Order: sequence, then C-alpha cells, then structure tokens
Amino acid sequence: MSAPAFPAREGDVPLILASQSRVRGDVLRGAGLTFTQVRSPADEDAIKASLLAERIAPRDLADALAEAKAVAVSATAPGWVIGADQVLDLEGRVFDKPVDLEGAGSHLRALSGRTHRLHSAVVLATGGSVVWRHVESPRLTVRPLSEETIAAYLAAAGPEVCNSVGAYQLEGLGSHLFSKIEGDYFSILGLPLLALLGQLRELGVVQ
Repeated sequence: MSAPAFPAREGDVPLILASQSRVRGDVLRGAGLTFTQVRSPADEDAIKASLLAERIAPRDLADALAEAKAVAVSATAPGWVIGADQVLDLEGRVFDKPVDLEGAGSHLRALSGRTHRLHSAVVLATGGSVVWRHVESPRLTVRPLSEETIAAYLAAAGPEVCNSVGAYQLEGLGSHLFSKIEGDYFSILGLPLLALLGQLRELGVVQ
C-alpha cells in the first residue's frame, strides 16, 4: 500500500528551497513536497563574518543567515521561498564546516564529552520580504571519544562529514558519536520540518 501524497495545491505559487543542500532537499522530498532547489546569491561568508564581528548570538546568527538566503532568492523568483541555516554553538563558540578530515577530527575532539546546541533556523519569504520565521535549538551530547574512535569514524564516514558543521551526520554513522540527544530530529538535520509544514498548511501551500 503506497503512502498518501500531500502535494502543493494546484494553482498556488511555486515552492522554492534557497539551498543546494542534499539533506534539506531529501527532508522536503520525504515529506512529499514539490519544490525547486536553487542556490541563494547571498554572500553567506561575508554576512557571517560581519555579524560575528558584532558579537551576534549564535541563535540569531542562524536566523539571520536563513533570512538572507530566503530574501535574496525571493527578490527575483516568484513563490514561497524557504531559507534555512544551522549554527553549531559550543558554549558560545561557533563552528564552521571543516575544510578537510583533519579539521573534522579537530571538531570532534572539541565536542568530545560535551553538550552543544544546533540552532536550526527556517524562514519563509516572498517578494523580497520575510513572512514567517522559526528557530529550534536541539541539544546534543557527544560521548567521550578516543583518538582511535575518531580515526575509525572518519575513515569509515569519509570526506562527506565535511558537509556537516559538526563533522557528523546523525542519519548515518554519526549516530555512534552521541550519548544523548534532546530536540527535534529534523532540526538536527538542518530543517525544522514540522514547524515549516504547519506554516505551509496555514498558507494553503499544502493540504
């Protein structure tokens, strides 16, 4: 028996994800949504550097980056535009994605035996203006990791871990790194899906 589909209502404006993220795209496709996926022209690195220089809180940084992506795309593309971003916050320290496996190892050593937050923001925009925003901040506790465990994990998981700000992918081998997780699973993946679906229903975009 096939699962029921929940497509966008016929005649509605398009739904656009302002990101090339494979994981976020998979999350939306898994929910049965029809959308296009485009790269936002927003200069994320410059925006992030400027906001960090102003000592912005990590949660607000995630929200601002999600807004920048959504607004930049919605200024020229008709439709409901989804912008999303995620910031790893270890007691106020913000992590960037590791550039290589050596950097991934450094991330994991810093996270080992400690609890961090993943601030996961989502914004809906249309016509260059924000119409809705939401941030969730799951807490994740990494178990104490030995050098042998880190090396074995990176060898098994490979360079793809560098696509994750924390050098882990919870939906895969990264699950072995944790002793406790508190919060929404989809938000950990990078998109607060349940809140987004609720808003899309209110807008009449989905059933």
